[in-house]
Amino acid sequence: MAIIQDKVAIVTGGSRGIGAAISRELAKNGVKVVLNYNSNSEAADKMVAEINELGVEAYAVQADVSKSEDAKKLIEAAVERFGQVDILVNNAGITRDSTFKKLSEEDWRQVIDVNLNSVYNTTSAALPFLTEAEAGRIINISSIIGQFGGFGQTNYAAAKAGLIGFTKSLALETAKTNLTVNAICPGYIGTEMVAAIPEKVLDGLKAKIPQKRLGKPEEIAKGVVFLCKDGDYITGQQLNINGGIYM
Repeated sequence: MAIIQDKVAIVTGGSRGIGAAISRELAKNGVKVVLNYNSNSEAADKMVAEINELGVEAYAVQADVSKSEDAKKLIEAAVERFGQVDILVNNAGITRDSTFKKLSEEDWRQVIDVNLNSVYNTTSAALPFLTEAEAGRIINISSIIGQFGGFGQTNYAAAKAGLIGFTKSLALETAKTNLTVNAICPGYIGTEMVAAIPEKVLDGLKAKIPQKRLGKPEEIAKGVVFLCKDGDYITGQQLNINGGIYM
């Protein structure tokens, strides 16, 4: 078991939804959190204050991680503030759903840039620090949609499936170090993104889930903490937290 108290984690998209739950759960375990946000500084400041109330240091950094220079700035800010990076959680993501016939090039590129290219950007900048860490962790938040597809989600599915392939390949390359690389594939989780789905469609989705409910962001966050604390011999894997809808 790795001791994660006083370790330093960067969580992209760490102020809202699943990212906020991850930031919170890491902080509850004594991890110093650098939470990245793109535009919502109010949500980021609120999360920093919440973590500080737990007696843990937190720091918010504005960066559009789909841009390599911004991602580099994020990693540099974390190192400047805390002197190290032990955990990188690549969580930032967006949706631009549309059937492929109607999918614009802009919506294709935006989703690929934010959901997949950002992971290259942050990981390439952070990798030297993570491989030096006592028990480095990269955790990529993929999706069930990357495993079995989704109607009107070719862009999102491509990005999330790409994350799974990226995870496996980087895990092979870093297996001889103290760094592990894993993906978490959430099912349908009760976030703002899922709440935007029409009620009738959402009811249909719930009916297909063996546990008959949406997942909670906290359940994904606990998966992250598990991989950080107890994942010494787990690398290149997909942790499926989905209520049994995909096995």
